Amino acid sequence: MLPTGERIRFINHQGKRILLVDFSKCLAHEVEKLSRTVPDYVTVQPRGSVLILTDFTGASFDHDALRTMKETAVFDKPFVKKSALIGTATLPEGFYEQMRIFSRRELPIFATREEALAWLVGD
Repeated sequence: MLPTGERIRFINHQGKRILLVDFSKCLAHEVEKLSRTVPDYVTVQPRGSVLILTDFTGASFDHDALRTMKETAVFDKPFVKKSALIGTATLPEGFYEQMRIFSRRELPIFATREEALAWLVGD
């Protein structure tokens, strides 16, 4: 697995700072571990300011990883302005809807990273 700093990092797109959370090709235990570190990046930012792009391409999930992702989405909510998801094909059926409802956040899914980034930086 790539180091956390490469999996979770701020990138710049069209002058905006976006937190990239890259779960791509992670095993379930790696998804859980990374999910636990996301608040370290998000909660030190001003409330309502963070733009997040999460890439699930080819990731694996188990009960613990899914629970941790839902909890993190709730915990981070006050700090997040917008979130976008890509690569959701491997998410278990129904989990996306559970996470959206549980976190009370809009979590739009995009086909490509470029589409997600364009939406995140749009006002």
